[in-house]
Amino acid sequence: MNYDLKYGPQAQTPEQRAYVLQQMKSANPTYYIRVTSCVAALFTRYVAGELSWEQVRTLRNDTEAISFRRS
Repeated sequence: MNYDLKYGPQAQTPEQRAYVLQQMKSANPTYYIRVTSCVAALFTRYVAGELSWEQVRTLRNDTEAISFRRS
């Protein structure tokens, strides 16, 4: 397995990324309790290794800004 800096030392495999995401959800459940299907898809792409967490955060912020403007 090649080490990829964009995931950090504890999130190199999909299993590790799923665990990291689960830990973040447990640490701050109110932040993660109401996620849109779009944001849930970003989380899935993170676990699959398609996106880094930094990319997920950027895209999530963009998604939330767009939905806020629509309401």
